[in-house]
Amino acid sequence: MKTVSLSGSLRENVGKKDAKKHRREFNVPCVMYGGKEQVHFVAEEKVLMKMMHTPVAHIFELTIGGHKHNTIVQDVQYHPVTDRMLHVDFMEIIPEKPVTIGIPIKVIGVAPGVLRGGKLVKKMRKLLVKALVQHLPDEITVSIDGLEIADSVKVSNMVLENVTFLDPPTSVILGIRTARTVVEEVPGAEGAAPAAAAPAAKK
Repeated sequence: MKTVSLSGSLRENVGKKDAKKHRREFNVPCVMYGGKEQVHFVAEEKVLMKMMHTPVAHIFELTIGGHKHNTIVQDVQYHPVTDRMLHVDFMEIIPEKPVTIGIPIKVIGVAPGVLRGGKLVKKMRKLLVKALVQHLPDEITVSIDGLEIADSVKVSNMVLENVTFLDPPTSVILGIRTARTVVEEVPGAEGAAPAAAAPAAKK
């Protein structure tokens, strides 16, 4: 998993009033936990937004108060109307301790069912996994090679060395559905619908 660097500033006060003040200054209140103690800090909103909106997962190397910490994002809260980032939870990584994180899915291959008119339907965008940080991938590839219409890939079909999948095994990751129904009628064929009668000639 790739590592990106992020700088934060320690918060002098913790509370709703202080949080609103930082948001007005386009900073995002954050908290880091998992280590010896919780650390409350703020980071630039535009920097965080850019780092969050990527197709792969990564480790955040946080520099706070002159100290560096390797972390992963555990939760992000957004404003329900404006979609602005309100708060981010980071968990400090302990090398010998497994971490739980959602890893984005990348679809690869060509499904014969799609070539025959089916539609690829994605049910999940991330898979929840548990592993030591050195075994975590940037993304999880899901192959659709060989999938026909009505076929699907479930969590139980996924295998990744040194990684445990935590979503229910029966959960469908993606599938191929019928995009439209096509009925072909062959003249004279058994069971074919009768042709519509020709309109009567005008007298």
